[in-house]
Amino acid sequence: MDDRLTRAEEQIAHLTRIVEDLSDVTSAQARDLARLTRLVSLLMEREAEREMQAGGTIPLADQKPPHY
Repeated sequence: MDDRLTRAEEQIAHLTRIVEDLSDVTSAQARDLARLTRLVSLLMEREAEREMQAGGTIPLADQKPPHY
């Protein structure tokens, strides 16, 4: 009985560690995703401004692709 309890406690400790590691990975990915989303948004705005300054009528990001 004591051996089963020890194994169960070891498994719980192992699973707890895995959950904590996965939580850390998920948090890092969420931060990266938020940062990259902001970066893409800034780049899209910058490109739209550049296209408008170059004399384009409609920003390329808002134009329909040629196959439509």
